[in-house]
Amino acid sequence: MTPEDAPLVVSYIKELADYERDPDAAVVTPEDILHFAFSDHPLIHVVMAEWGGNPAGFALWFFNFSTWEGKAGIYLEDLYIRPEYRRKGIGKALLIHLARIAVQNNCTRFVWQVLDWNEPSINFYRQMGAKTMDAWLTCRVDHESLFQLANQHSEHLS
Repeated sequence: MTPEDAPLVVSYIKELADYERDPDAAVVTPEDILHFAFSDHPLIHVVMAEWGGNPAGFALWFFNFSTWEGKAGIYLEDLYIRPEYRRKGIGKALLIHLARIAVQNNCTRFVWQVLDWNEPSINFYRQMGAKTMDAWLTCRVDHESLFQLANQHSEHLS
């Protein structure tokens, strides 16, 4: 990704939100992407995909950390391929690229989430060697609940 790609990344994110049946949830701006991808200590990394010189999709990822293993991992936040470019190997190429980054950085895992109704993606990910972690549930505190939690008093913090 280059800084000039930020508006395209935002359009991919909005297309993905629409596909995932929650179009109003994607409020990200190109400025957000620029800030988090191109700061002195970037929090996100973006890989762009093309097909025949045309924008086809992207993967947005970041490093995480396993306390049990004492090693970094990669978390894939978004993988999106525009519908007209699906089934051409682009998603597979992006996953392979990120797996190579993980191996080069001595990461022990490569993790992402998929909606339980998204059977085409689930089947694709399983073909790539991914296993679903059915024993783990995602927990999230967001929006007003996040502010409420942050504003609670705790006498156990120093």
